[in-house]
Amino acid sequence: MYVEDIIKRQEPFSEWQIRNIHQFILKNIDDENAGRYRQQNVLISGATTTPPDHTLLNDKMAQFIDWYNRDAHKLHPVERAAKVHADFVAIHPFVDGNGRTSRLLMNLELLKAGYPPSVITVENRLAYYEALDQWMANDNTGPFIHLIADVVLDGFKPYQMILGI
Repeated sequence: MYVEDIIKRQEPFSEWQIRNIHQFILKNIDDENAGRYRQQNVLISGATTTPPDHTLLNDKMAQFIDWYNRDAHKLHPVERAAKVHADFVAIHPFVDGNGRTSRLLMNLELLKAGYPPSVITVENRLAYYEALDQWMANDNTGPFIHLIADVVLDGFKPYQMILGI
């Protein structure tokens, strides 16, 4: 799998990597837009915030990568994964596939830190969208970080069952 290769090669977090992940996600779905930043403005369905103007995407993505390289290591891995996810979704650089890409980036961060991949279940979806919107609209990071922490803990359950702990 591509994400496992990134980890094995210890590939640095970069725009190139993000574009490749997005291209992988949209392969045979929307090849024309796969890996390409949007050229128009969009709205996020159900969100109370609007993504940045498409003319600002190159700067926003460069700032995102700069933050990651400068400060991401200071955060706990679960908090870092949540922030990578939320900040990426707020930028919303692609026409489609931003949510899938952000969840893959979150899991990439978790896997790099030795955590199991985490899945936002259908049962968690409404709480997930609400917590994400609170982060983006009000800079209230707590609910989303707690939700991701709970999802990470759920990711350990299969291992606990196998080990009988």
